[in-house]
Amino acid sequence: MAHNDFAGEEPINYEQKCPCVLVLDVSGSMSGKPIRQLNEGLKEFREEILNDETACDRLEVSIVTFGSDIDEVQSFSLLENFEMPELKINGSTRLVDGAKEGLRLIEERKKWYKSTGQTYYRPYVILMTDGYPDGGQDIDGLSIEVNQGVDNKKFNFWAFGVEGADMNMLEKISHPQFKPLKLKGLDFVKFFKWLSSSMSSIAASHDGDNVDISPKSENDNPFQITI
Repeated sequence: MAHNDFAGEEPINYEQKCPCVLVLDVSGSMSGKPIRQLNEGLKEFREEILNDETACDRLEVSIVTFGSDIDEVQSFSLLENFEMPELKINGSTRLVDGAKEGLRLIEERKKWYKSTGQTYYRPYVILMTDGYPDGGQDIDGLSIEVNQGVDNKKFNFWAFGVEGADMNMLEKISHPQFKPLKLKGLDFVKFFKWLSSSMSSIAASHDGDNVDISPKSENDNPFQITI
């Protein structure tokens, strides 16, 4: 697991940055169709962002995976500067450890923005899982950290469940302002199209704007409920 403090990295541009860390489940239950669909969705996400000039200059993405290990498979970068990694299955479900690594990376990235004179939008941590955390994972501790962080406007944390996910657990660790949502089936491509559209809208917004990130139509809605 990397512990990158971004020292020595030079800004590519001085657009206001929108940092987003994807914390993704690659445990054994994601094998087969789920991991294939997830990889397809990530590629779609990159292509959608690259087609938006503003988002392309502002959205920085990091990817953390959790299974038996916690891996930062992609350090924060504009999407034009990397190809999406091909995610592989990796055992059990260290969900809490993965989420905490995502939060740590956000704090390190914000320090780097400040040290290099860059402004940034409130970061987003996007967690996605299809199961239950391993035994011994500190769900209560993560819940406190997430709720305090959102209350103090340090970041936004949004959890998404795939088929088989423990939605009660996800609700416990989520802030009431960002209730977890469950995907319809395994349509990761539709989810990442929605996410790219949402991130594009946020990256083009101004402070105080009320950004509408609801799907444009029910056909575009990747969730079991309408948002």
